[in-house]
Amino acid sequence: MIKVIAGGKKTPWVVEIVEEYQKRMKKPYKIEWQFLAEEKLLKKLENWEFDKNKEYVVICDERGEILSSPDFSRKITGVVENGRDVIILIGGAFGFPSEIRGKADFLWSFSKLVFPHRLAQAIVAEQVYRAQEIALGRPYHHE
Repeated sequence: MIKVIAGGKKTPWVVEIVEEYQKRMKKPYKIEWQFLAEEKLLKKLENWEFDKNKEYVVICDERGEILSSPDFSRKITGVVENGRDVIILIGGAFGFPSEIRGKADFLWSFSKLVFPHRLAQAIVAEQVYRAQEIALGRPYHHE
């Protein structure tokens, strides 16, 4: 299972994109989304309720590692195959403080560019779908 917890405003165009890719997902890449106001997300993360034995936490952050789509696919496929859920956290407009970033298993940057959180949500939806298609050997991703 892949769970995305996104901070910031929930907007119709993002929901439309997320729902479109969500419909295409198959087990074990089934994806669940939760949208929280930025303040609520930060409050939730203060208590860090994630279990490192069962969940692999990825934080989207411009300071993270840049991966190709096949590398991202291999990373999350390996996690899922090892019986852990993937939790992807997308901050709001101000991202996450260093103490929260430091608790993640992986910091993921999309590129050297910085994107607004709404666009990051759309990118995550598409990249998780692309990861599934790569792992299943389907022709969606072109090398």
